[in-house]
Amino acid sequence: METKNCQNCKNDFNIEPEDFLFYEKIKVPPPTFCQYCRAERRFSFRNEKKLFKIKDAFTGKDIFSLYPTECKKKIISHENWHSDQWNAEDYALDYDFSKTFFEQFNQMEMNVPVLAMRTQMMVNSPYCANATGLKNCYLCFASSYSEDSMYNQYTDYSKDCIDNSHVNHSERCYESFWLQSCYQCHFTIMSVESSNLWFCRDCLGCNDCIGCTNLRKSSYCIFNVQYTKEEYKIKIDKMKLNTTSGVLRIKEISRNFWLTQPNKNHQGLRSIDSTGSYITDCKDVNDSYIIRESENMRYCQYMGVPKNKDCYDANTWGFGMELHYETVMCGDHSFNIKFSLSCWPACKNIEYSMYLLNCSDCFGCVGLKKKQYCILNKQYTKKEYFEMIEKIKKHMDDMPYLDRKGNIYKYGEYFPVELSPFGYNNTIAIQHFEMNKEDASKFNYPWIEVEKGRYTITKKIGDVPDDINDIYENILEEVIECSQCKSAYKIIENEFIFYKKENLPIPIFCNDCRYEKRIKDRLKIFLFKRKCMCNGEGDITGIYKNTCKHIHGDNSCGEEFKTGYSPDRLEIIYCEKCYQQEVI
Repeated sequence: METKNCQNCKNDFNIEPEDFLFYEKIKVPPPTFCQYCRAERRFSFRNEKKLFKIKDAFTGKDIFSLYPTECKKKIISHENWHSDQWNAEDYALDYDFSKTFFEQFNQMEMNVPVLAMRTQMMVNSPYCANATGLKNCYLCFASSYSEDSMYNQYTDYSKDCIDNSHVNHSERCYESFWLQSCYQCHFTIMSVESSNLWFCRDCLGCNDCIGCTNLRKSSYCIFNVQYTKEEYKIKIDKMKLNTTSGVLRIKEISRNFWLTQPNKNHQGLRSIDSTGSYITDCKDVNDSYIIRESENMRYCQYMGVPKNKDCYDANTWGFGMELHYETVMCGDHSFNIKFSLSCWPACKNIEYSMYLLNCSDCFGCVGLKKKQYCILNKQYTKKEYFEMIEKIKKHMDDMPYLDRKGNIYKYGEYFPVELSPFGYNNTIAIQHFEMNKEDASKFNYPWIEVEKGRYTITKKIGDVPDDINDIYENILEEVIECSQCKSAYKIIENEFIFYKKENLPIPIFCNDCRYEKRIKDRLKIFLFKRKCMCNGEGDITGIYKNTCKHIHGDNSCGEEFKTGYSPDRLEIIYCEKCYQQEVI
């Protein structure tokens, strides 16, 4: 093991023996940034859901785009990008050894047309982005193969879902996070193969429960107390969950109840030799975040599309990735990709490139399709290509790029944050690494405000009926004021039909505020070394009493682990063994 000092945050970090083996396998130098600064750098190149109204660089027509006008790129529609109107090779540059690599790449990249929304195989889903195979969806992002849904993120193979994040193979779910194979679950977190849950957390194989946590194969429970079907029906009717006031009241009671119950130190299911948060059906996936069905990964995030292996420092998407290092939004059976963004499908042996389709053996390229042996979009022979690559890598070490913070970018570093086309405040980086506009400006990080539409508000949220049964179709004509940000939003027809069908009150927040509130339920990517809080008869705070005798008896458990729960949080955290003994 070697301890290094991160050149960005100045904190020490460790490189383990198995890390060195991976770096040797893919022929890259060990990192000079710590794992969190590497993640922040990649996250700053990912705008997940902020849309801008811009002019198509080819037609001049108004289109929606993930890229703002301020980035000064040539942004074009999906149809134009995939057409024969342009050729990325026309923007090729000869490599200039008097300039840094990143300067030359940025010069070329600013001229190559970029795809506005990054979508494919979409049906009647015009306002969705970073998405595949959506049908009849509205404002859904980072989602695939779902239909009749709206306001979702990372929702895959699902139907009739609204306001969810990280949900798959589910139906008729609302305001929930991290669900798998669920039906009609509302305001629920981290639950699997369950139905008709309200305000539940970490339930598996359950149905008809309210405010519960840590249940397994249970029915008709309220705050973990068992009732008969008839008693349950009476109590749920009294809660008035068809009203805004009823929902807010039960939500607060449920959240307070959750704090009295133990939480498993790691969030996820059925994983072997893995650490991180929300790691499910994985093997040897460590120090990672939101990963499904993958193996031999480390420092990876947001890879909910499965079957990935042997990757380090990769984030977003997946689907058969192998041997990736420092990549963003790559996937679809791509192999040996390094320091690149949005290279797919079936790309291989790619370095420092963006937006490539079906390419192999390319270095520093942008927008190419079905090409091989290219550098800065210029075609070379196979022999010329590999000779030039060695020269360029040496040149990157001899003449490194220097960013505003004084960080040195030699071969082996991902693109600097200051070269991102997105405002730092519009990327997923700000969800994990807080920053204000002043600090961003100091570091030369882009910061771009999303212009909101100017609408005349016709109804304050306090003037909207509390009960969904008192709301009629004329609500579709109203412009409502968000109770948090005070901006305007509307209820659209399919959304209204959903609320009526599920007997849910209409939301009192706009969809952006609902999203921000929902992702606050997620842990962040940081991991902390902590000890199990089980203290024999209960937890060390005295709030929770164990239901059975644990294997450590009356002594403290003391098992150490990595967890996404920081020490200053209020949750009770148990190790896997102690938690499993308390699951009902």
